[in-house]
Amino acid sequence: MKFALVNPAWTFEGSTYFGCRDPHYPLELLFAHDQIVGAGHESLLIDAQTDSLTIDEVRERLDRYAPGIVVIPTAPSYLFWRCPQPELRIPMEWFAALGRNRTTVAIGPHGSATPAAALRKLNCDVVMRGEPDQTLARLASEPWELVTGACFRRSDGSLHISPELGVADMRALGPLEFHNYNVEAHGHRHHVFSGEGRGAELEFARGCPWSCSFCNKTLFRNKFRERNVDAVIAEVDRLMARGVHYIYFIDEIFGVGKNVLRLLEALAEREVKIGFQTRIDLWSEETLDLVGRAGCISMEVGIESITDEGRDELNKNCRISTQRITELLIYARTTIPWVQANLILTDKDDKAKIRRWQEQLKSRGVWVSEPVPMFPFPGSPGYVEIFKAVPDDKAWERAHEYYRSLFSKKGWSDIQDQEPQSIEELERLGSAA
Repeated sequence: MKFALVNPAWTFEGSTYFGCRDPHYPLELLFAHDQIVGAGHESLLIDAQTDSLTIDEVRERLDRYAPGIVVIPTAPSYLFWRCPQPELRIPMEWFAALGRNRTTVAIGPHGSATPAAALRKLNCDVVMRGEPDQTLARLASEPWELVTGACFRRSDGSLHISPELGVADMRALGPLEFHNYNVEAHGHRHHVFSGEGRGAELEFARGCPWSCSFCNKTLFRNKFRERNVDAVIAEVDRLMARGVHYIYFIDEIFGVGKNVLRLLEALAEREVKIGFQTRIDLWSEETLDLVGRAGCISMEVGIESITDEGRDELNKNCRISTQRITELLIYARTTIPWVQANLILTDKDDKAKIRRWQEQLKSRGVWVSEPVPMFPFPGSPGYVEIFKAVPDDKAWERAHEYYRSLFSKKGWSDIQDQEPQSIEELERLGSAA
C-alpha cells in the first residue's frame, strides 16, 4: 500500500492560536513514515509548509505518486498538539482538495477529543485517536475495527468510535535518518530571539507524569516515556552533519526521566546548542550547571502562578516555594542566555505582586511573560472542571465561545489575533475552499 503523509501549509488568520507560526519538523509524520516503511509499505512525506508548496502543487505530486491512503494532521507538529488552533479550516481545505478516490485519514488533537465531529467536518474516511506513530500502518493490513484509535463511518452509516487511544512505544521509535526531509530548508530556531543558524526539533521523551488543569495532553502524549538516548544522539549527529546548529526538544517536560542527565552529558560533548521547556522544580544548581555545559541557550519554564494557592488551583503539584523558584530561575540565567518564566491568569494572583515579581526577575536577566488567558481545550482537566462534562461534538465551539466571552474584556494573549473569529466563521471558509 502507498501512503502519502502531508503536512499542510498552515495559516492562522482570525484564530485563537498560542503556538509559533513558523515551520516546524512534523515529527508525527516522520516517525509514522519509518513505521509504515518498516511494515512493508511505501510512504511519501510532503511538508508543504517548509517547502512552500500550494495545494495544487501537492495535488500534482499525489497524482503522480498515486497513494491509496492520504494522512493529514489537524494541528502543526507534535509540539503544538497541546495548544492547537480550535478550528479545522486548513485541514478541511486540504482534505477536500487531496482526498478524491483515496482513503483519507486525519490524525491530531481534534479527532482524539471529538472523533465524530472531526469525521463530520473533515469528511474523511478515518480519524485516529491518540498517537498515530505505530497505528497508521495497520490501516493497510487489518480490519479498521481492530486498529487502536481508528474511528470511521461503517457502510450502514453508523459510527465506530475507538474507545482506545494510540500510545507509541518510544523505545521502538528508532533514530530518524531525515533522508526524506528538507533539513536545509528549515532555518527557524524555536524560542531563540537573536543570532543566526539553522534549527531543528527533536523528541527525547513524550508525555508528562503531572496533570495540570490547563494542559491538553490527556488524550495523546499523556503517559511519560523516554526514547533510547543513543537513538536521539544519532539524530543529533545526523542533523549536525547537515548544518544544524540548534535543536529544540519538544518534550512536554524536559528533565523528568532517569536518562536525561546522560543525554545532557552526551550533548555537552558536541558543538550544538539546545532549547526546551521544563519545570524549574526538576532542577538544582548542580544539574543546571550541566544544562549550561550541554549548550542550552533557551529554557522556557512553566511557573503559571506566583503563589502556592494559584499553583494548587491549577493542580501544578509544585514541590518548592516561590522564593526557591526565584532563586533557581536567577541561577539558571547565569549560564543560559535566555530563561523565560511563563504565567497563566488566575484569581489567586495580585496584579501588583505579579508586576513586582516580573521586575525582580527581569532585573536579573530572566524574562517573565505576561499572564496568558487559559483556553479550556477539550480533553484537558480544565475543560471538565469548567463544563462539568467530558467533550462532546460541540466541545471546541463551547470552549472557544467561553474563552471569547471571558477574555474579550480582560484582554487577549499577545501571541494570538486580537479579535479571534468564531469557529463557525473560520470553518465556513474551509468548507467553501
